[in-house]
Amino acid sequence: MHAIADTDRLVADGTITPEQARTIEARAHEAMVMLGINTLLCLGIIAATAGLIFWLASAMAVAVCGTLALAAGALILARGGERFRMFGNAAALIGAGMLIGGAAVELVAKYENIAGWAMTVAGAVITLFAGWVMSRPDPSSRFVTGSILLMGLAMHVAGLGYLLGQHEISGLPISLFYLYAAGAIAGAGWLTNVRLVSALAVVPFAHALDTGTFYFRASYVFFSPESEPTLSILPMALLIGLCLWLAPRVGERTARHARVLAVLAFVVANLCALLGSLLGDVVGDTFWGPGSFFTADMSWPDYKTAQDEFAQTALVLSEQFYSVLWAVALAGLVLWAAHRNQRGLFNAALTFGAIHAYAQLFESFADEPLAYVIGGLAAIPLAWGMWQLNHWIVERREQSASAGMT
Repeated sequence: MHAIADTDRLVADGTITPEQARTIEARAHEAMVMLGINTLLCLGIIAATAGLIFWLASAMAVAVCGTLALAAGALILARGGERFRMFGNAAALIGAGMLIGGAAVELVAKYENIAGWAMTVAGAVITLFAGWVMSRPDPSSRFVTGSILLMGLAMHVAGLGYLLGQHEISGLPISLFYLYAAGAIAGAGWLTNVRLVSALAVVPFAHALDTGTFYFRASYVFFSPESEPTLSILPMALLIGLCLWLAPRVGERTARHARVLAVLAFVVANLCALLGSLLGDVVGDTFWGPGSFFTADMSWPDYKTAQDEFAQTALVLSEQFYSVLWAVALAGLVLWAAHRNQRGLFNAALTFGAIHAYAQLFESFADEPLAYVIGGLAAIPLAWGMWQLNHWIVERREQSASAGMT
């Protein structure tokens, strides 16, 4: 388990020696430096690959240059030694990226009728072959092989999406596609042991219920399907619970991926809660209410009448209810995450606590100073109660530990 520790204090307390403290600090420094180097390397490879594909703008030129770069990278990896391995990795991945990415661009641009099938099948073959190589004991060039696996998976998923769009398929198949993509991305993240990839699985998972983002000039918008925050939160809560249940029951490698996916699902759930706190929610309006059968030929007054009638029998959650429930949930999660050493969830809960306070300040209670008085005074006994609960939990833990020793 990764944990935050004050090495100076641990040395002063006699828990560890100065030599051990220096070892911990050196390893932490090395991990951070390598993270920065690998991030820079990956961004450089992606930028160079995309730039070369569109700069050359010729299928033959891209194929020839990609093949030469891949061959040069393989030669450097085989003969260059450890000192020049980074250049070999970069050349091999730029070459592979040009071949795979260039093929996808060429198919979509000039062979639309077969592009979807070709990308789906070719991407699957590349992914499965790279996965087979990765699963072998001590595979050579693991970084290159894992990156090619991700390229193949991107091509495969893009091909499937292209097919669905080309045939104008909607409804359940689209949701199943997003769930399949989420599972495939999470699996690829685990196999390559890159938690950023695992975290990206939450994007197609969220889109299974049409939750997503939209960009337009000077704005970047998060949306839940037609103001359905409650029904968007439920699958996210299920994913969070599944990941947290799984983490302590598997090895640390898998647990790290489960925890990061839980954090991203928590972020999406909180964005949905933000919508609920600002707009409220008529649960089910777009799935089995008027929103599910609204058409262009229906007049707006008729639609509003149908909405009002549906709201009389549906579960309606007001903005105020959402605001209070969200605040209580965040406070409880902060305490729970602190006890369980779930730093990701702890930091995310604090962040969204600040966002919640900011949003309510300007959107809901800007002209209601009494609301701040009530909220502020209520926070004091809440903090005291959490403090007392913390003492009780610590005492119970120590009693259990003492009983186990005896």
